[in-house]
Order: sequence, then C-alpha cells, then structure tokens
Amino acid sequence: MLALTGETRRWEPKRLRLRLFSAAAHLVTTGRRRWLRLGRHWPWTPIITTAFDRLQALPNPD
Repeated sequence: MLALTGETRRWEPKRLRLRLFSAAAHLVTTGRRRWLRLGRHWPWTPIITTAFDRLQALPNPD
C-alpha cells in the first residue's frame, strides 16, 4: 500500500489481487539478474511500474 496512490490505494483486497497479482508478465533470468517483464497490453502495467519506482525511491531502513 506504500507504493500505490490515488484511487488504487483504496482498492479492496480482491480487486488488488485481480489487477496487480494476475499481471501478464515473464520472469527472465539473464546472467545473475532477474527481470520482471510486464506485458505492454496489460491495462494496469503503468500502475505496477509506478509502484515499483516508488518502492525503490524509499530510503533503505539500515
């Protein structure tokens, strides 16, 4: 919930699971890294990528 904003922050758990956790994506392993490649046609891809960017911007809790 830290990463979501606006209307997406108020989604109920069932709606959140449907839209975010059932995203069309591939987990790709290249070298030692793993990349999550989301489908461009998926309607909630911008929401997911924005949420990932916001999570990465949070300070490290060292």
